[in-house]
Order: sequence, then structure tokens, then C-alpha cells
Amino acid sequence: MGRRQEKKYEALSPFELKNKLISMAESRGEKMMLNAGRGNPNWIGMVPRKAFFEFGNFAVEESERTKHMPRLGNVAIKQGIAKRFEAFLRKKGSKPEIKFLREAYRYVTNTLKINSNDFIYELTDAILGDHYPTPDRMLSICERIVHKYLEQEMFKGKVANGKFDLFATEGGTAAMDYIFNSLKENGLLHLKDKIALGTPIFTPYIEIPHLNDYQMIELKIVQDENNDWQYPDSEIAKLEDPAVKAFFLVHPSNPTSVAMNQKSLKKIANLVKTKRKDLILLTDDVYGTFVNDFKSLAAIAPYNTILVYSYSKYFGATGWRLGVIGLHEKNVFDKKIKQLPKNFRKMLHKRYSTVELDPDNMKLIDRMVADSRSVALHHTAGLSTPQQVQMVFFSLYCLIDTRNAYKKEAQAIVKKRFEDLYKAAGIPCPEHTLDAHYYTTIDIPKLAQQRHGAAFKRWLKSNHEPIDFVWRLAEEKQVVLMDGGGFDAPNMSVRVSLANLPSKAYTKIGKAISDLLEEYFKEFSK
Repeated sequence: MGRRQEKKYEALSPFELKNKLISMAESRGEKMMLNAGRGNPNWIGMVPRKAFFEFGNFAVEESERTKHMPRLGNVAIKQGIAKRFEAFLRKKGSKPEIKFLREAYRYVTNTLKINSNDFIYELTDAILGDHYPTPDRMLSICERIVHKYLEQEMFKGKVANGKFDLFATEGGTAAMDYIFNSLKENGLLHLKDKIALGTPIFTPYIEIPHLNDYQMIELKIVQDENNDWQYPDSEIAKLEDPAVKAFFLVHPSNPTSVAMNQKSLKKIANLVKTKRKDLILLTDDVYGTFVNDFKSLAAIAPYNTILVYSYSKYFGATGWRLGVIGLHEKNVFDKKIKQLPKNFRKMLHKRYSTVELDPDNMKLIDRMVADSRSVALHHTAGLSTPQQVQMVFFSLYCLIDTRNAYKKEAQAIVKKRFEDLYKAAGIPCPEHTLDAHYYTTIDIPKLAQQRHGAAFKRWLKSNHEPIDFVWRLAEEKQVVLMDGGGFDAPNMSVRVSLANLPSKAYTKIGKAISDLLEEYFKEFSK
């Protein structure tokens, strides 16, 4: 295929381009396609899932205790429900999921000091799904447990000076949508505002601001490829400009998969405490659990930061759609809303007056809940209650895992694939202590220069479109990777997901990358 047609496809999001690459790879049916484009993991966190279904059986038994009719159960009865749950567990033996339920029950009642009847009743009613979510932002006990999990995984301990209010969402993508919408609706971001993006970055953060709904001006805060993909001080200094209204980042990054070092975290935290007290920070921390001793930007700049977390990657749960938005109970957003022009505040008062008696003092996170259902449907807002139960079981599974056994297993999977990929590609394996190893980005022109000199690199870039390498990988090698340029990574770089294929596939992918580069070199040498 010629450069002209490749140019047309370069206008697509890399996720849409991927579909074309898949069809090309599949059309060459003599070999099995290897699709390392998507980040959907190929492992499943089993014990908390089994526990979910076991608990579901208990809940159904509770519903059957007082039937309406032979086929119609009733709502659960709270009185004595914890004792009945204990009896249920005694009958179930010692399977891993039953052991987990026992330990989780003890943790919640003994460590978190939550009343046993309150806990079991909330989860029973929730897993039966017979009521709308109440509170709609998140069920009360579920919120406390998920908050504790976030403290452990995102904050390395207790949240400073208070707590975060949480809004359970249909995955991280819904969280992004709700945040962008509510920031605009509440006058915290406007059309044509300048926002900063930590690049390379997950493509929707690049694409959403360009939509007609927002029409924002993007400023890139660029990671240094030659310094472990960290943000140079000179890039962070761009945030000092008062015209920059917000800074959005994925942390650890996607596609480079590296977390920020403490120096950069502290520099941003100091900036919002001094020169930029009004700066909005949004951190998407879905990959944080793959880095030991990870610390979120929300932990050190809590008043300015919107935290997004999803359970999808760590537990192999993309289909469950489990995400959460967190805002500190004392934050800059609520303060900024109160300082908006009087006419705008009047408009907001009217917008939320049907769902709140005192709309002027309504928190931003509660406005997000209302906005998520176009305000008028606020009474049916909230993440489905069975989903919240699964979220709680995932959280509790890690909270009681004091040896971090699950974390070590999940991290070991992607790290081994990372090492196999680089070995097969003939590239020295990068050693980033802050690397999540969930993805990796390989700069093909840079690799071309390392192997065959600067002239080959220049030829490669000047004679081929940026997507030509991923195009030929799909067409000739039946290997589908993401175009790194679509993430604002270097042009002609490739993003490899280390999560979604059998481990042995990464040796084949590494070899395919190396072999294709040599084929380009043969063309250059003619």
C-alpha cells in the first residue's frame, strides 16, 4: 500500500487504525495473528470472583426466606443477617473463596470496625440489585472499603488531612467522560481554554479536548525518552503559566508505562501550593498497582487533584466496568465554583435546584453524579450495585493480602513478557525502577540508528510514513501493535501491550520487530 493511502489512515485514532491492521493481519490466514494492540489483560483474578458468586448464593437464600410467591423472592431482612452469613460460611467448608470471605468479614468487622449486620446487609441488598444505588454516588460501606484500598495502593498509607469522596463509575472511561463534562458545565473549564497534557498519553486525553464540546488548546508536557521517560524540570515549569487551567496525566504513563519519580511529584505539589494554587490536576492511576511503592499525585497534592482509578487491568476486569473518581473533601474545585461570576452561579443554582435543596453548596463530585444522568435523571444515577460488590471484593482481596502475593504474581507476568520481548528483539532491556511493564514503547528510528547509523534513520523517516512500520508488521508478520505517534510518542514508535497475549507470543513479536527492521535496512542498502 502506498504512502498516500497510509496518510489517510494516519488521521485515525490509533485504536481505530488498529482495526484496519487486524483485518490486514487476519487476511494473511497462513499464520496466526498476534494482536498486542489492546491493553486487556489475559489473566483473571479468580478468588474474589468466586467469592462474588458464593455470596450471591447467600443473598438469594436470604431473598427466599420470605417469598412473595414460589418464583418471587423478597428483599433481604437485616435483623440477624450477619449470624446467618456466619452459618452459611460454616456449611461451605474451606475452599479458597470461602476462606477469603471469612477473612474479609473479619477484616471489615474487626479492623475497620464496621457493624457486621450493616456490612452483610448492604452487600446482600446490593448483589441482589433490587434497589437503585443509595447513596447514588456510592454505597456507604462500599465507599469506606474502596477508600481503604486506595489508601493502601495509591497513597502508601492514610490520606492526609481528611478523606476523599468517591464516585463509583462504569470504568475509567466513564470517569473521564463525567469529569470533562462536569468541569465544563460548572465553569471550571471553558471553550478555548489551554490545558496541559503529560505526553505521551492515552489517546482519548488528546482527542476529547478537540471535540466541539470543548475546543481546548493543548500544551504538551513531554516526558524525556532519554531519561527514563521522566518529566524534565523545564517541562513542569510550563505549568507556571496562569493561562494553563489544568494538567491531565496518566500515571504510570500509557504508552510508556513509567511512573513519575519523587522529585517530579514534589515539584508539581510545590507548584500548586505556591505559584499555581488554582491549577486543576487530573491523574489517571489505573496502572499504579504494577509499580512497587507507587504514590499518586493525589497523595501529595490532594486539594488540587482529581483521582481516577479503574480495577480493569489489575484484576482482568475490563468487562466489569469498575472505576472510581476521587476528590478530597476539601478541594480547590468547590472553592473555585463559589468564586464564579454571579450570573454563572445563578445558572448553576437553577441547573441543580431540582436535585439539591442547597445547590450553591453542592460539591463538585455530587454535581458529577447529577451530570452523569443529565441532572433530570439524577434519581437513577450511580453504578449498578452488584458491580459495587465486585469492586469491594477486589479491594478486600488486596487489603487482607499482607504478603502482596497477588501483586507479585501480576507484576511477574508482565515483567517476564517485557524481558522476553526485548531479548528477542535484540535490544538491551531497559531498567526503570518505576516501570509498570504493562506496556512498552520502542522507538523504531532510534533503534535503526543504534543498529545501522544515522543515515539509515534519516532514510527510514524521510521515505516512509510514520505508520508504515506497524502497517508492514501487520501485513507481512501478522503482528498488530499500536502506532506510538498516535499517543504523542515519537513518530514511527510502537506501543506493545504486555498484558493480553500468552507469554510465549512476546518472543515472536520481538523477533518480528527485529526482522522487519532488517528488511528495511536491506532496502536502504540496495
